Amino acid sequence: MTFDASRLGTSGRAYAAARAEHRAALVGYLPVGYPDVATSIDAVVALTQGLDGVGCDVVEIGMPYSDPVMDGVAIQRAGTAALERGVRTRDVFGAVSAVAATGTPALVMTYWNLVAHYGVRAFARDFAAAGGAGLITPDLTPDEADEWIAVSDEYGLDRIFLVAPSSTDERITSTLSACRGWVYATSVMGVTGARSETSVAAPTLVRRIREIDDSLPIGVGLGVSNGDQAASVGAAADGVIVGSALVSTLLAAEAAGAPSDLSSLRGLVSDLAAGVRRAERS
Repeated sequence: MTFDASRLGTSGRAYAAARAEHRAALVGYLPVGYPDVATSIDAVVALTQGLDGVGCDVVEIGMPYSDPVMDGVAIQRAGTAALERGVRTRDVFGAVSAVAATGTPALVMTYWNLVAHYGVRAFARDFAAAGGAGLITPDLTPDEADEWIAVSDEYGLDRIFLVAPSSTDERITSTLSACRGWVYATSVMGVTGARSETSVAAPTLVRRIREIDDSLPIGVGLGVSNGDQAASVGAAADGVIVGSALVSTLLAAEAAGAPSDLSSLRGLVSDLAAGVRRAERS
């Protein structure tokens, strides 16, 4: 099985590099603006480093939104606080630049209304100028994405769309054909959130996707919270996506009165990075 290099884009090439090391890629998510903009930028950079310089292969930067219907409790709490503290769409570009400066691909995960309000072409222009790799758009389906597909082609940006266990083969086929970079496979139904056990649906969904089209990397998200789970998911998927567990370390640090303390965040990143490296790849 070989990825189609013409469809990998910037973030997909990070997946290919991880595969060359016989492991899954680690993808980490944090929202911009929590606990404040400056600390959130330090935090997304810390995702690339862990404790010992080994961290995430790809970073997802979240744009807080006032109606985060697909987000779990931890991400909603952090996003709501960020909005109350004055975060703006433009702040994402500073976070993107900081991650891109480390050599790690920087993606933005966003509800589509934020991009549409900013202006699709203007957002793509400013995002590309900041060094961004592409967008993950959980509430935008390919059949409603003509403008984004055209503009992302113009600016050379990755397009990561989502599939779920409930997706039909026809939906998976159309989604894969629209993606550039990789495809985001949600391993459980419902909102995001760390879980004590990863979904048993993940290997089945990954297998279905590969039977339809094995030319793109597959990232699996929703539920991973530690290195053992990362190893389990990384045995089947090309990428392991972690969000809520990372956000929870920032929430705990603020609750403890030390909002700028990123030591727990770095520790978890190192645990996750070790997990994807010890996974027994199928």
